[in-house]
Amino acid sequence: MQEERILKSENDTIEFAKQFAPKLKKGDVVALYGELGTGKTFFTQQLCKFLGVRENVSSPSYVLMNEYMGTCVIRHLDLYRIDTAEEVLELGLYDLYEDAITIIEWPEIAEGMMPENTIHIYFEFINSDRRVKIRK
Repeated sequence: MQEERILKSENDTIEFAKQFAPKLKKGDVVALYGELGTGKTFFTQQLCKFLGVRENVSSPSYVLMNEYMGTCVIRHLDLYRIDTAEEVLELGLYDLYEDAITIIEWPEIAEGMMPENTIHIYFEFINSDRRVKIRK
């Protein structure tokens, strides 16, 4: 399955997150790809809001992982600073999937470690807008 959207504003991103959130359940993994500034963290913040998270959602760039409680446990990872697959394994990535919704920014280093049913979302600039491609 592949879907594509153009996001012209923050409101478009909020609406995308609102529509996407009900499709997620415990055990799902969402991998977010895209250059710096394409909206991965903003999308995650909005997605978490629609998944019932009441606390502030921030980028886990330096701590690598934040955990939130919403409709279920939500784990938000940022693998930007990870250099090797061994470091990903040290995070215990395989143990994180089953009992939570897992959202991974900069997932390239963990490509071979994500479940087959991972939802891949690609953010990219198209002039002043953003294009989002969703692939399962």
